[in-house]
Amino acid sequence: MSGDLRHPDRDPDRREFVAQKQEPFGAILSCIDSRVPPELLFDTGLGDLYVMRTGGEAVGPVVTGSVEYGPMTSGTPLIVVLGHQRCGAVAAAYESIRDGKPLPGNLDAIARALRPAYEQAVREGGSDPVETMARAQVELTASALRSNQDLAPLVAKGTLAVAGAYYSLDTGKVEVLAGAPTRP
Repeated sequence: MSGDLRHPDRDPDRREFVAQKQEPFGAILSCIDSRVPPELLFDTGLGDLYVMRTGGEAVGPVVTGSVEYGPMTSGTPLIVVLGHQRCGAVAAAYESIRDGKPLPGNLDAIARALRPAYEQAVREGGSDPVETMARAQVELTASALRSNQDLAPLVAKGTLAVAGAYYSLDTGKVEVLAGAPTRP
């Protein structure tokens, strides 16, 4: 938020260090939005994060498998589902579902994946239904990952935290919505 970036682990020495083996401390599932690159938002470097990006954090088997990879193969202790302010994918899905007009091509798959968040946003109401839907999508996705048959045992053991978070484009602040990791 402050702009005091350290840009750690981005030099040739770090590249050589991680060339043979990686041990990221987190896995981030975020949106494809060009304004929300997790490595830059969290000021991380090479080998620090597994990053999966989909429109509106939409998930399916391949994405879920990608998110599971770090925790299940190398003990990555943190998954963050990161939504953001003014998400175009969520806005497009909201309008498509509300108006009953499918999006073109495979974009409609994103709208279908975001339908539960749309339904939750409609139930909750509020002054900005698209922002409500964006936050709902984060919380629903984080909850689904937290209770996933393969990740739930790691969460129950305390070796994995699955957090939902929301990034403000205006302020640069990341707000944890649910599942904040506890400190030992």
